[in-house]
Amino acid sequence: MSAKSCSLKRKVWTYLTLFSCIILICLWLFQVVFLNSYYTWYKQRDLEKVVDQIAKSYHPDTLETMLDTISYEQGVCIEIITDGETSYGSDRFNKGCMLLSPKKEKPVLDQVETEDKKLEDLKESKKETVNDMIAFQDKFMNSKKKRDHIILTNPRFHNQMLIYGLKLDKDVYAFISASLQPLDATTKILTSQFIFVSIGVLIFSFVIGYIISKKISKPVTQLNDEATKMAKGNYDVHFDSNSDIKEIDELAQTLNQAKDELANTEELRRELLANVSHDLKTPLTMIKAYAEMVRDLTYQDDKKRTEHLNVIIEESDRLNELVNDILELSKMQSNLTELHQENFNITELVHTIVSRFQILTEVEGYQFIVTSKKDYVVYADIKKIEQVIYNLVGNAINYTGTDKKIKITIKEVNDRIRVEIKDTGNGIKEEELHKIWDKYYKSNKKHKRNAYGTGLGLSIVKQILEYHHALYGVQSKVGKGTTFYFELEKKKDV
Repeated sequence: MSAKSCSLKRKVWTYLTLFSCIILICLWLFQVVFLNSYYTWYKQRDLEKVVDQIAKSYHPDTLETMLDTISYEQGVCIEIITDGETSYGSDRFNKGCMLLSPKKEKPVLDQVETEDKKLEDLKESKKETVNDMIAFQDKFMNSKKKRDHIILTNPRFHNQMLIYGLKLDKDVYAFISASLQPLDATTKILTSQFIFVSIGVLIFSFVIGYIISKKISKPVTQLNDEATKMAKGNYDVHFDSNSDIKEIDELAQTLNQAKDELANTEELRRELLANVSHDLKTPLTMIKAYAEMVRDLTYQDDKKRTEHLNVIIEESDRLNELVNDILELSKMQSNLTELHQENFNITELVHTIVSRFQILTEVEGYQFIVTSKKDYVVYADIKKIEQVIYNLVGNAINYTGTDKKIKITIKEVNDRIRVEIKDTGNGIKEEELHKIWDKYYKSNKKHKRNAYGTGLGLSIVKQILEYHHALYGVQSKVGKGTTFYFELEKKKDV
């Protein structure tokens, strides 16, 4: 395991905690750090809407009523200057408004005389703001602009005021203003509140993160423990996640399927070793025994020597056939086999293969019944299909009933040519049908040397037919025999 790796529970807990921290940081940024900036942008946008509304709805007869409504509802200061004099002011709705005209020498506030230091500072501050307002009004009215705005900042108290200038008509100007009151007090309250909220959220996220991480990691840990046992060769395990997470349940099902397949593969491996060892040992033993008999006993008897040498040759052929089948199957499973497809008469091929078993008809009474309405032509690798038919016929010979009948039917089904090879034997149980294509599989689980073939025939058949993308299968009923079939493409124009 890598030094950097850590448990799933710890990772989930860490990610959930980091997520909570990121959310808190975002809240701090938007609710505390950038609150003043957002407030300024928001007020500026609202004031722009007010200016647009006044510009669109301007009419001299209804102007005052409209301005009263806007000033009251929006909380803004509005001053209308006509021919250099203030003709309208909204100070009756907002007492904080500072209304003046450029011709006024002093604002009302200058008439207030007091010894209070705070009021003196306030008076001086507002005087500075008023002077800036007068300068902006003069500049705007002397310009040719129809709309302009400015943000005035008081250098002493750092408070701001947003002012829009709007030309409504000839010598008629509107000045709309709103205070951008700093939110320092609000920010302090939010900061204090957020400290407690952040601590609470972090503690809550730690606890919830731990619970969630434990809930997610526990079934995965259980699956890992069982998988570790399976990796050591113990297939007597069961993967049960006991989880309400869909992906973990699916993983448990997949691991159970993998376990079953590995168990079957291991069982087949043992059978394969046992069967191959038996099939290799038997002919080698026969070859050695008869060779010693020829050397020591029958080397002078021509008849017996010939018989014994023939046995040696037959066993050598059988051994060669077994090795070739193993090599052929290995090549096909490694995708090293190439197909050489062509059009050929499959009906004629079947009759040719059946003729090779003619000695069984003459000596042992086997009956081969071939049924075909006409000659059918298919597109496939003729040598591979010959091997398929030969293996299936050999399999039928080994397992047919006491009547020793093998029926071979060739017919057309759904624009494909179907070949069926049927025996009259004991049949195969339904639950064992999918296993018969496995190497050396025997329904009685005991090795039985076939009269024909090496025990690898059906595995080779399966590989060849899958190479051709052919449809194939088996149908069987206990006590009524078994039918193997495959379907090939019809003749092609090549």
